[in-house]
Amino acid sequence: MVMSDAIRAPLFVPADRPDIFAKASRSGTDAIILDLEDAVSRDNKEAARAALTCDFTELPVIVRINPPRTPWHAADLAAVASLPVAGLMLPKSEDPALITDLAETLGPDVALLALIESAAGLAAARDIAAVPGVTHLVFGSIDFCADIGAAHQREVLLPARSELVLAARLAGICAPIDGVTAQLDDLTETQADAAHARALGMSGKLCIHPRQVGEVQRAFAPSAIEIHWAKRVLASGDGATTVDGAMVDEPVRLRARAILGALATA
Repeated sequence: MVMSDAIRAPLFVPADRPDIFAKASRSGTDAIILDLEDAVSRDNKEAARAALTCDFTELPVIVRINPPRTPWHAADLAAVASLPVAGLMLPKSEDPALITDLAETLGPDVALLALIESAAGLAAARDIAAVPGVTHLVFGSIDFCADIGAAHQREVLLPARSELVLAARLAGICAPIDGVTAQLDDLTETQADAAHARALGMSGKLCIHPRQVGEVQRAFAPSAIEIHWAKRVLASGDGATTVDGAMVDEPVRLRARAILGALATA
C-alpha cells in the first residue's frame, strides 16, 4: 500500500494486539502505525514481530520499530523487510548517516518517517529531512521534553515545532506530523493541540486512541468559513484587490489554493 502525503490522523496500535488491528482500521484514521516500541513490553517483542501483518486493511500500514542500538532493532528491521508496509517510523532519529543507510536498505517503495525526540534530533532535523527516502518528520514531543527537562506545554514547544516545519519545507518533503496528546478523557485537549499544530504549518497529528481520530481529522480539515473565504479570494481576479476589506494579492491566493487543495485530499 502506497502512503499518501495527506496523512492527518495516523493511529498507533500495539503490534502485540492483532485482535484489535481491524477494529482500529475502522476508526476513521488514514494510516495505522503498528507499534513495536513503547506500546510493547520487553517480554512481548518477539510475539509482536510475529503478529505483524498488512492484510487486515486497505489503509497504509506503518511500523514503528525499536531505536538503533537497542537489542530489538535488527530483528525489527528483518521482520519489516518481509512485509509490504507503506512506511517505517524510526524512533530517536538523530544521525543522518545512519538514517541514510536505513533508507537505502528499505528502498524507494517504503516511506521513512523520522521521529524527532531529542535535542540531538532537533539539531540534526534539517539534515535528516534532506535524506532521500525520508518523507516526514514526526515530533515525539513527550520524549523531547524528557530529554531537555522542559514542561510539555504549547508555548514551551513552539520553537521546536517551528523548526520542524522549517526543516521539512527546506527539504521539500511533507509538512511534519505532530506528537500525541496524552490526555484521553477530555477530547477538547486533543482538538486544541491539533488546531495549534495545523496553525503552525504541520500536516497531521499522531493518535493513541480511536476517540482522538475524529477530533484530529476535523482540526486539520478546512472549515466551512475557510472554504468560503478561499473561493471568494480566488474569484476576486488577478492583481491586488480586496476581500472583506483585506488586501488580496498572490501570496493570499496561494493560501486560498492550499485550503481548497486540502479539501480535495480530505
